[in-house]
Amino acid sequence: MGFIKSSLFISLDGVIESPETWHFPYFDDQMGAVVGALMNEAEATLLGRRTYEGFASYWPDADPADPMTEAMNGARKYVVSDTLTEATWQNSSLVNGDVAAELTKLKADTRLGTTGSATLVRWMLEQGLVDELHLLVHPIVVGRGAKLFTDGQTVPLKLMSSTTFEATGVVHLVYTNDDAPKEQSPATAS
Repeated sequence: MGFIKSSLFISLDGVIESPETWHFPYFDDQMGAVVGALMNEAEATLLGRRTYEGFASYWPDADPADPMTEAMNGARKYVVSDTLTEATWQNSSLVNGDVAAELTKLKADTRLGTTGSATLVRWMLEQGLVDELHLLVHPIVVGRGAKLFTDGQTVPLKLMSSTTFEATGVVHLVYTNDDAPKEQSPATAS
């Protein structure tokens, strides 16, 4: 059985953009273990177009002595896009057309993890496709930048676990879809 697990670095004010400018002071062995475990669980990476384009312009020519270079280039990658006509980065395949149906079929027997790709993650949450949402909430107000959540559908989630990294104050929150029956409002309960 497969899954889709999405993980993001996020600030207290909801910013996910450019984590390289605010995230690293909080990265320690405890966070590294969580990130590493999520990466090791996944058989393939699921990417949105913008994240794919950024990664594909960097990793193929990155330092070959860095073990992350081989991991990123060698990993299977699925790119969700309705504008790309091909995915040329090593081991990349396009997912388009009826994306919800394609991802449902793909996750039936593939363990997928997302990296970044906030637009894709928001959409997959609305579609009920994300099995686990991992938010690594950093104790910083960035003050500007793209946020994970924007106007859109209401998506009830259920907290599965929360862990505070004592040394940094980062909180690792894990959510799943809340499939519990919803209370009907008095206007619709007749």
